Amino acid sequence: MMQAFQLIPGDTWVLLLGEAAVPRPAADEVLIRLHAAGLNYLDLMVARGRLGDTAPPFVPGTDGAGEIVEIGECVRGWSLGDRVIAGAFVDWANGLLTENTGQRIRGVTMPGSLAEYALVPASALVRIPDGMPYVQAATLPIAATTAWNAIVKGRIGPASTVALLGTGGVSLFALQFAKAAGARVILSSSSDEKLERARQLGADVLINYRSRPAWDEALLEATDGKGADLVVETVGGGTFAKSISAAKIGGTVYVVGFIGGMEVTMPVLPVMVKTLNILGSQTGSTSDLAGAVQAIEQARIEPVIDRVFPFEAAADAYAYLASGAHFGKVVIEIK
Repeated sequence: MMQAFQLIPGDTWVLLLGEAAVPRPAADEVLIRLHAAGLNYLDLMVARGRLGDTAPPFVPGTDGAGEIVEIGECVRGWSLGDRVIAGAFVDWANGLLTENTGQRIRGVTMPGSLAEYALVPASALVRIPDGMPYVQAATLPIAATTAWNAIVKGRIGPASTVALLGTGGVSLFALQFAKAAGARVILSSSSDEKLERARQLGADVLINYRSRPAWDEALLEATDGKGADLVVETVGGGTFAKSISAAKIGGTVYVVGFIGGMEVTMPVLPVMVKTLNILGSQTGSTSDLAGAVQAIEQARIEPVIDRVFPFEAAADAYAYLASGAHFGKVVIEIK
């Protein structure tokens, strides 16, 4: 038997800790002994019942890190004891997302990481870099992959300017990747304290959008009216029009999140006149995750973790993430 959380979704969601049978791997799967789980805004949407297939008993938690303890008979290239993470879309190995490869999502439409053990198809696995603690590795599958794809698809290099909204996991990974690529980073937040912490991570221009609500105008001033090559749009809602305003001619608005609302109103003319690229994000494939992990290892990037909660306090971790007080990632240690 194992300890596992069951989610009862709703506006006042409930996480119940109980016992469940340890699953056995199919021929193409491995059984992972989980040591840490990373939380994302996606987990809150699942908890609120707005996304996913959460028929009971459902184990939530999109991101997880652990070690292989059992291997299916057809699995090759992996050994007992290997330290691994898994892509969120377990059937999306590489290339473009398709209807078939987008069905199974860990912690959304299939059991996730808030348990002592989890089954994962071997094709979804990525090796954890040597020396990286499990609590850091558990931050990578969604946030790091999303940020990595933004940098790659935005064609960011030493002559680029990147605009980031807020200081959540995706924004901070994007900050670290952008600085590793030699880019200039402009970051906005409502907190001077968080802005100062972002400066310490390498952010070049800081904008407090409470004292300067027209943050797009501040960004244009900082770029001599040119705008940013890449705007990582993590908010949605009312910020979208400003993100279009902040993007330079031929630039990219990479649409990542919707914490500010799922419906947007945007001016069409600037999109046309600037010939902007507006790209949607579905995190990425297992190959994309592997690329992000390689970049993190080579650039010696250390994931930014705000707080680590013990396994039994998973509900507190969810509440803390929902409060918006975090800087970087929120992690649950399973041990």
